Amino acid sequence: MVQLPRRNLLAAGGGLALAGTAQAQAAWPVRPITFICGFGPGGSADRTARGIAQFLAPELGQPITVVNRPGAGGQVAAAFVRTQPDDGYTMLATAMSPYMQTSIIHTRAPYTLDDFAFVNAQWSDWELIAAKRDIGVDSLAALMASIRDNPGRHSVSVVPSSGGQLNVYILLDALQIPARNLRIVTYDSGAAARAAAAGGQVDFTILGGDGSAGIRELVRPLAVIHDRRVEGWEDVPTVNEALRPLNVEVPILSGSIRGLATRASFRTSHPDRWQKLVSAYEAALAKPEAQAHFRTNRIGADWVGPERTTQIMRQTFEIIERYKDVGR
Repeated sequence: MVQLPRRNLLAAGGGLALAGTAQAQAAWPVRPITFICGFGPGGSADRTARGIAQFLAPELGQPITVVNRPGAGGQVAAAFVRTQPDDGYTMLATAMSPYMQTSIIHTRAPYTLDDFAFVNAQWSDWELIAAKRDIGVDSLAALMASIRDNPGRHSVSVVPSSGGQLNVYILLDALQIPARNLRIVTYDSGAAARAAAAGGQVDFTILGGDGSAGIRELVRPLAVIHDRRVEGWEDVPTVNEALRPLNVEVPILSGSIRGLATRASFRTSHPDRWQKLVSAYEAALAKPEAQAHFRTNRIGADWVGPERTTQIMRQTFEIIERYKDVGR
């Protein structure tokens, strides 16, 4: 038997080790992946996460399980993902914006935007202002005037740290109405907040419009928070059209952005895995059956990509930072 010199044995061993490492990297994922959703079952964030999982799993060759960890406007889920290994087996599939920015600015979340690598902002929403059917007012201007003139009489349902909650404060500030005049009732999911308005438990709600078609006949739409009227809701005025009788305008803060993120160190430590994830997600969304599923379920299905998604997250952070004292 021919014996290799020791240095050749070491070199051969090193080569085998490198080959083994490369093979392990290329094989990722080799076990199931977990998506962490920061909001309760049935809401728009949960439905989006489960839709992504359904079509991304075949592309990656492993099952994907969605686990709901609601609490603190998505902060519980984001903080949990930040503490997990950066191997790509635990990801954040949730409503990312404006929840993450708000939790960082207002509640001292144990993370920053730099702790996450954003894969895609799949569904960017606009906000709907809708009241219970028998509220007794027929316009947003009349509702805001009643809140001003009847402290404590009215209530609104929102998801904590959502665009809806922020827009409540912006409306109150624009009309110089004390925040104490309105009872703000928080729910861990958009589905629960919608149900509260549709069932008359609160007087009105502000939350994602795209997910609200199912309760349209049960509520009274008052305005859309958008710079133009929305397709399918053309009879509903924009917020600034609705506020015109009160001679005020408010800045347009977009609603929830739902999508996928990983730990930032996953992108830097495992660039090959990161690229595989990005390519697989883009391919999954391009499938006709995926587009049909999201369209049928009224879920956005845009491919924005990591760079643009990161830019959007940072721009929203700047807007919320600018208005951080509104309603405080």
